[in-house]
Amino acid sequence: MTATPGNDFRIHRLIDGEYGSGRGARVQTDALIAELAQRQHGVVARWQLAKRGIGRGAIEVRLRRGSLHVIHRGVYAVGYRGLATRGRWMAAALACGHDAVLSHRSAGRCWGLLRGYDGAAIEVSRPRGHGARAGIEMHRVRLPADERTVVDELPVTTVPRTIFDIAACGDRREVERAFHEAEVQGLTDPLSLPDLLARYPGHAGAPLLRDLLGIGPGGGATDNDFEAAFADLIERHRLARPRFNPDLVVGGRHFKPDCAWMEQRVVVELDGRAVHGTRWAFESDRERDRVFAANGWRVLRVTWRQLSETPDAVARDLSHVLNAIPVFAVT
Repeated sequence: MTATPGNDFRIHRLIDGEYGSGRGARVQTDALIAELAQRQHGVVARWQLAKRGIGRGAIEVRLRRGSLHVIHRGVYAVGYRGLATRGRWMAAALACGHDAVLSHRSAGRCWGLLRGYDGAAIEVSRPRGHGARAGIEMHRVRLPADERTVVDELPVTTVPRTIFDIAACGDRREVERAFHEAEVQGLTDPLSLPDLLARYPGHAGAPLLRDLLGIGPGGGATDNDFEAAFADLIERHRLARPRFNPDLVVGGRHFKPDCAWMEQRVVVELDGRAVHGTRWAFESDRERDRVFAANGWRVLRVTWRQLSETPDAVARDLSHVLNAIPVFAVT
């Protein structure tokens, strides 16, 4: 028999006992529950079952016979109580409603940004309500569509929003670790962290993120300061002066790198995450590096933090590269 809303309603009425019991009806209801649980890491919510015409009586029958197990109020594990990590994450999100998403450090673990973190409470964000749930830390926030997504069927904040929320916890090393993992894994997004800073200038994590990104308090990127600081470094260490923002044709394509030593074929890109944090920029940067390398150029990337905190090491490494590479005739 094909399942329809009307049939589902009749099934739950049969199991409630109003019309007696029927094995076929029970099997069909069990199949509907199992199919939903299979997509959701072994858990289902009462509100989801209600949408499928499976009522309270049908749920109570299965709770008594042990085919459903309460994880949170109105959220059940199907078949057995033990859940893997993703099942526990899904159960927490479902317990907070259809518009809730995994967020903060829990989202960081979901994305693989905070591998070692194992907090006692699962963090979830939802737009309304403060009802307490054991084992869940709820954040009341209304997230636009571009700050939320679905990963492996799990509702979760996007990578930039996740890092944004991790920064609000105030642990600089955690945020740096999240940055690093996002870059290593190539987890980029059309919405950048500077976009979020402009959208929420008073967010608790904004000061830490501005510092890490090299963005001024007003939100403007410090590109000119970055270039001036690098020029001062070159002069202070008596390195050969490069050409800044030269027009280059490499491999038949036009580029305008931050600075270049033409004869040595060395390019330095001053990498600010504020500029290079979007998916398009990430891909473009890697493509440009490949083209330069294929045509005999060496590309070095220097971040604002490296330039600010370890300028002597930057200068030393740059000097080694400039002196180690043979000079080419430039036509």
